Amino acid sequence: MNIKSIAALLVVSTLVLGGVLYRSDDPVPEQSDEAIKSYRLSNGMKVLVIENNRAPVMVSQVWYKVGASYEHDGITGISHVLEHMMFKGTEEHPAGEFSEIIAANGGEENAFTGQDFTAYFQKIANDRLELCLELEADRMRNITFDEKEFIKELEVVKEERRLRTEDKPTALTYERFNAVAYTNSPYRRPIVGWMEDLDTLTVDDARKWYETWYAPNNATLVVAGDVDAEEVFRLAKQYFGKLPTSEIPELKPRREAKQYGTQRLTVELPAKIPYLLMGYKVPNLTPEIVGTEHEQELYALEVLAGILDGGNSARLSKNLVRGQEIANSAGASYGMTARHETLFVLSAVPNDEVAIEVLEFALRDELNTIKTQLPDDVELDRVKAQVVAAQVYKQDSTFYQAMEVGMLDTIGLPWKIKDDYVEKILAVTAEQVQQVANKYLTDDRLTVAVLEPLPNGTEDDGMAAASLAGEKNAE
Repeated sequence: MNIKSIAALLVVSTLVLGGVLYRSDDPVPEQSDEAIKSYRLSNGMKVLVIENNRAPVMVSQVWYKVGASYEHDGITGISHVLEHMMFKGTEEHPAGEFSEIIAANGGEENAFTGQDFTAYFQKIANDRLELCLELEADRMRNITFDEKEFIKELEVVKEERRLRTEDKPTALTYERFNAVAYTNSPYRRPIVGWMEDLDTLTVDDARKWYETWYAPNNATLVVAGDVDAEEVFRLAKQYFGKLPTSEIPELKPRREAKQYGTQRLTVELPAKIPYLLMGYKVPNLTPEIVGTEHEQELYALEVLAGILDGGNSARLSKNLVRGQEIANSAGASYGMTARHETLFVLSAVPNDEVAIEVLEFALRDELNTIKTQLPDDVELDRVKAQVVAAQVYKQDSTFYQAMEVGMLDTIGLPWKIKDDYVEKILAVTAEQVQQVANKYLTDDRLTVAVLEPLPNGTEDDGMAAASLAGEKNAE
């Protein structure tokens, strides 16, 4: 998450049940706050409800604790392929019927796969809640794996990879950048998968992945909107409570291997514009860090990203794009909410006749300025005002209210951080911003990737290239 994208999405979470006894046939009340009510069914499925009575609509989301970071070499992309297969039907509702039913009832539905999760959602009138839960419960454990349908969807995913990555030089550069920046982190693998792995995936691979991870004890149901929590819990118990569980594999902790010096790569592709990426390894927010003195460092990194790239008044735009006029576009991004160590990324597209080395030097110079000179109060106030405004605006979206709860719950963080976020950002000082810049934005944490254009290029959208680094988190 970075400051400039907070208005679109502030991810948050919920609390994990521990040491509570309950009857095997009843939902279990968990710790709740005024806005979020939580239950856990006897089969382990968590149910979170956000009551918002502003309009007679609701959002239903089912989150699974599985995504690209759970995969291993040889089956990359399987989570995303399975997302496609979830729309190919059950015995009760054949292929295509799920979407047809939702559309016939005036709703919208879709799904997305990330590094750390896969989620399915419907946006619909609040009197269609039961319909959504019945359909989702059916496909949680009853998908039919027809080999012809699998082959067809696999080809769809391959074409998606071609269009989104292989035919876009900046996207392909970003993919290779991640593969080099991370040594042993699962984030080095693309969400859509390597084409070489997609070529060898089988329907049995998808079936095994489904049977392992798609179970109530590995899922969270989030319902937000004009609903009654007790009714949601009753319907969740009715449709999900009887589903069998799965033995969820215990994941070993992953810690990124130590880096020894700056890593560099050059990607040569047909393109019209060069593209520069600079990524520094930085910590992410974990349950162990929450509440410790190190937690505030992450909020300082968020503010640092906002100082560099938080609108036209931010330093990269003001100094490199409009001031020196050496960059067509430039950006910075950081997301602290992830299961594994992540990157603080700078990205830029040079103006015509500007060498990529000049642009890299200018970006480094901007970082060195922060390392040696404290940001002023005006900059800090601008970034903090953006955060406060975003907190107000997000209340208008029922969908993102559900997302902010579902996402962090899925990666194991307490939902209280959504309430603490503004307070912790407002508490960041100029000294803390300078300290994290000096501590984490160092050469021994840096990976630099350069797209070097070859003739016959087709991509010339510099703004799209510079913003790519902040958008590659889900498919």
